[in-house]
Amino acid sequence: MNIELADFQLKAIADLMEAMECDKKEIILKSCTGSGKTIILTHFMDEYLKSYNNQVFIWLTPGKGNLEEQSKEKMDRYIHGSRTKLLCDVMAGGFEQNDCCFINWEKLTKKGNNALKDSERVNFLDYIYHALEEGLTFKIIVDESHQNDTIKAEEIIDYFKTDKIVRCSATPKNYKDAYLIEILEEDVIAEGLIKKLLLINENFEQNISVEDQVSYLMDKALTKRRKLHSEFLRRKAPVNPLIVVQLPNKSDVLLESIETYLSAQGITYENNQLAVWLADKKQNLESISENNAESIVVIIKQAIATGWDCPRAHILVKLRENMSETFEIQTIGRIRRMPEAKHYEDDLLDCCYLYTLDEKFTENVKRSLGKGALEERDLTLKREYSHFTLICQQKTNVPFPRDAKLALKVIKKYFSSQYNLDGKAVENRKKLEAHKYDFNTDIIDYTKSGELATLSKEEFDNLNEIKIREKLTTHKHGKEYHHCVAEIGMKVGLDYNNMNTIVRRLFLKDLRSEYTLLILEIRELYAFVINNKPRLIDDIRIAMASETAQIKIESNMITEKPWSFPLNYMFAYDGSAKDQMELIKNVYKGYRASAEVRSEPEKIFEKYCESNNHIEWFYKNGDKGNEYFSIVYEDNAGKQKSFYPDYIVHDTEGNTWIIETKGGFSKSGHSEDIDKFTSKKFAVLKKYLDKYNLHGGIVRQDKQSSELCICTEEYSNDIKDENWKLLKEIL
Repeated sequence: MNIELADFQLKAIADLMEAMECDKKEIILKSCTGSGKTIILTHFMDEYLKSYNNQVFIWLTPGKGNLEEQSKEKMDRYIHGSRTKLLCDVMAGGFEQNDCCFINWEKLTKKGNNALKDSERVNFLDYIYHALEEGLTFKIIVDESHQNDTIKAEEIIDYFKTDKIVRCSATPKNYKDAYLIEILEEDVIAEGLIKKLLLINENFEQNISVEDQVSYLMDKALTKRRKLHSEFLRRKAPVNPLIVVQLPNKSDVLLESIETYLSAQGITYENNQLAVWLADKKQNLESISENNAESIVVIIKQAIATGWDCPRAHILVKLRENMSETFEIQTIGRIRRMPEAKHYEDDLLDCCYLYTLDEKFTENVKRSLGKGALEERDLTLKREYSHFTLICQQKTNVPFPRDAKLALKVIKKYFSSQYNLDGKAVENRKKLEAHKYDFNTDIIDYTKSGELATLSKEEFDNLNEIKIREKLTTHKHGKEYHHCVAEIGMKVGLDYNNMNTIVRRLFLKDLRSEYTLLILEIRELYAFVINNKPRLIDDIRIAMASETAQIKIESNMITEKPWSFPLNYMFAYDGSAKDQMELIKNVYKGYRASAEVRSEPEKIFEKYCESNNHIEWFYKNGDKGNEYFSIVYEDNAGKQKSFYPDYIVHDTEGNTWIIETKGGFSKSGHSEDIDKFTSKKFAVLKKYLDKYNLHGGIVRQDKQSSELCICTEEYSNDIKDENWKLLKEIL
């Protein structure tokens, strides 16, 4: 099964490969639920085993959920020809080179566990000893590491005499002296793998009087589920959204209460619409993780099996009793995956929902997820703004393939421009040599020699540099060549096969074409890539992001159509913020100053709009989805992207303004804008404004004067430039 890895997943694999070269034993992979941690780790193991000899991976999992079998099955599915084993396979034949062994370590550590008898335990340790004697090296992966942070678990790891331990968790604990690789939640959301927001207690009344929490919360949840299901049906998406009802751990009375309520709604075990997953009661679980499964409600307790993966779970109802329970972020993780691993560009479907009267649980959720967990209510567009229209631009749905041919064109164009290369390979070689590319046919490495009085950088830099030569053999250095090509590819979002195709088309003698820059024999190619890896990484990275190398994608250009404000708006806000004032100039009734998620520039601009007598109304645009206003531009690799300007504003003179807010300028004039595409967005915004005779620009705060400034004619990243005007003098 071929699977296209997301950019953040490729980066995580590259980071793991680098971490294996560092001097730290412990490597922490912090990865939120839904980020494809197993996909990342299985591809990492595959890349590492291709690059290094005599290696064995031990993947340790906790719990009773057969997580080791699930993980092994995924590696078998994703990595063709992988050598995977379970504990029983190890006991039948020991360890061999390139093994990836998936072991539930509770079978090795728990008292009374009959997985290994005493004699078998001895055999298991003997297999480890024999493997070490034969020169095999163990690398350890500890899955869900927060669950087995125990002395006994560490004893098991010690048996393997490993020099590298990769610990994986959404909530890692107490590993200070470790190499940390963190997958940012924002990157996972941007790829569409998990939902944009968790919305808490949607449309709850301000003062609630509840006789029965089950009926109150389940009424809300079932109403929301019907809306979700209706929208999935309208889109012909094969998804039956699931409600997860979580009971406290000691709650037999609540279980009966929820079963009675659901039965009255026609939701029962008998008609397969109700499932249960408790220690002593399991029913209708066989296909519950499938997107079109029949069940619409599943009842669980806090201690749900580790690794349970059900992407159609959309709603969590957390019931409470008068007792305190430990909050686990993994519980929320159960409803955060996207059912088809993509966003639908619809806030209803791209968010998940929590209904609870448990105030402590709500506080813990907000503390853990920050701005990813907000309260929410539906707002309605004020009638007087229902006829406003603009022309909206949308991308033609032409995919931007991460394929070798497009990348080959971009990289070839960059090299030709940067180093003035032409079609003559001999001349090209001389020009690259002049720019310090190494064409030695031996493998070259460097070390230092000399004396140090102190450990200062200056003294170290003054040491003698010694060049080490090693004769290249394709057999010995084949893995190193593969490792270099894979690392170069991962740096720019290409897999090994695509990157290898590019390297060969550019530099190999036997594949001459319009893209050929050099004509190297296979041995020369191996040496060229190995000796010049850092240079190639830098140049190919720049090539993929360089405007000079931009290649236009053939497409039907841009789709333009009339656009109006959505009639309803899913308004997320921070209910704990002190300022809950309604901003009456917003086009939606009930829009509050506590609106989230908002950047600091956006908050400042909204206050400016509300207090400015020259502004009649303003609209806060969304940042993704066909229901919001967008303009299309191309990034530096030629990929079409949608630009969603932050605000549409109408002044008292009848002019419409389109405004994009960005990070400000510090008191010393330093730019705090982190968006590298701001100048591109300004250019496409200016072109759009001129085409439709509108006003607008980029707004940023000058922190030296605390004033908002606007750039409307020509973009500059220098606040002292005359193109920056005080906003209050313009709008």
